[in-house]
Amino acid sequence: MAAFSRAALSRFLILYGTLYAGFGVQSPYLPSLLDSRNLRPEAIALVLAVGTAVRLAVGPAAGRLADRLDAPKPILAFCSAAAALIALGYLLAQDLWPLLAVGVFHSAALAPLAPLSDTLALGAAAPARSDDAAGRGFDYGWVRGAGSAAFILGSVLSGQAVGHFGIAAVVWLNAALLAAAAFAALRVPQLLPAEDAARPAMVKGGVGALLRLPLYRRVVLVAALILGSHAMHDSFAVIRWGAAGIGPGTAGLLWSLSVAAEVIVFLFVGRPLLDRLAPAGAAMLAATAGVVRWAVLAETAWLPALAVIEPLHGLTFALLHLTCMRLLAESVPRHLAATALTLYGTVGIGAATTLLTLASGPLFGRFGAHGFWVMAALCAAALPLARTLREPTGERT
Repeated sequence: MAAFSRAALSRFLILYGTLYAGFGVQSPYLPSLLDSRNLRPEAIALVLAVGTAVRLAVGPAAGRLADRLDAPKPILAFCSAAAALIALGYLLAQDLWPLLAVGVFHSAALAPLAPLSDTLALGAAAPARSDDAAGRGFDYGWVRGAGSAAFILGSVLSGQAVGHFGIAAVVWLNAALLAAAAFAALRVPQLLPAEDAARPAMVKGGVGALLRLPLYRRVVLVAALILGSHAMHDSFAVIRWGAAGIGPGTAGLLWSLSVAAEVIVFLFVGRPLLDRLAPAGAAMLAATAGVVRWAVLAETAWLPALAVIEPLHGLTFALLHLTCMRLLAESVPRHLAATALTLYGTVGIGAATTLLTLASGPLFGRFGAHGFWVMAALCAAALPLARTLREPTGERT
């Protein structure tokens, strides 16, 4: 690997490590933090729901601004620093309205962090085709896998800190890690994608131009169906397992299996599998794994079966994410890269997940575990679309 690639990789590893550890220390414990301020369950749900809505609105706007100014790196650093500072507001706010205000501004600052990080990493990573520009030798999956591992470590660290210092510890950890991510963002390279480096600036286009790209629309739709289908699992799997007599410790181990598989696919298995199957084959494999995973959950809570299907998360999430990132990197014009990734992440996936999470409650309430068949049907519906996800053969426009 070239010296440039090693330097770029190390800087992106630091960025993703601090950023995702920052997400990990707070995300699992934010409801508990709000509960410690004596908010009623309805108020906690309001704060969390409004935060989600703010992310859906602000993410694409921040991405579009980054594209217009050609400045994803400074905007990433600014938003990360702002999120660190705003997070400290949770220490002072006590009642609903101050906490809601902090949540709104914090969510707005957090919204573009992951998509803009991906924009920069995809620009500096090794291209999918070996005949593209030399000198860029690291795999995007390495840094994204490091982020997933950092999220896990952050969650564990936060849990220990809460036990020793109380719930306020998550605020300090979150602020410190996001501040570190802001400094790390300033050190990563901001590069043109290899195939655009020698080309003149293209005519500016907006979200409408992006949505007119058929491949982009198909990628977002496939991701919304397959990744959105995780909503019922994330909301009700542990409840389903508990009702079947599976204790919290065992449930935690099952959840860990899925996250460990995600990290393994990102770091080691994903790119070779994607190279071998091509994007269409990889997306179809992810959709098929989703059908199998949710069908088994719909019909049984037998522990050996659960231990087999939980690692399928490496396919239903990580492999699909790598597939979508490759297709977006190769098909989206450079001047729309940040817009494409923020729209993909916050609206395409975020909105679908939010809507399906809301739908999961009534489904699980009425049908119990059999509601997972609906999630399996979503993955099945993604199969014919996944088959059309071909890498572009011509230049981007």
